[in-house]
Amino acid sequence: MTYEEFWPRYLAGHADRRTRALHYLATAGALACIPAAAIAADWRWLIAAPVVGYAPAWLAHAAFERNRPETFSHPIWSLLSDFRMLGLFLAGRIGGELR
Repeated sequence: MTYEEFWPRYLAGHADRRTRALHYLATAGALACIPAAAIAADWRWLIAAPVVGYAPAWLAHAAFERNRPETFSHPIWSLLSDFRMLGLFLAGRIGGELR
């Protein structure tokens, strides 16, 4: 499977807006942990980053989508897609992708 084939599958697995909302918060929170580690000079923020990034997202899949997160089958593409989906949301373009 190519990434071009994966992207529509990823979006289909995030059809519920609540799932996407939790993904946006989780991804932003994980990204915020990185400068927090540097500012606080505390490496534990780096350990927190994946927990902050994945726990709410996986919870959303269980609660709203009732599907298995793509992270388990395509971890790198899923991570890249998390960033892509957040970027599209922030740019106001996620609706066009979902259609």
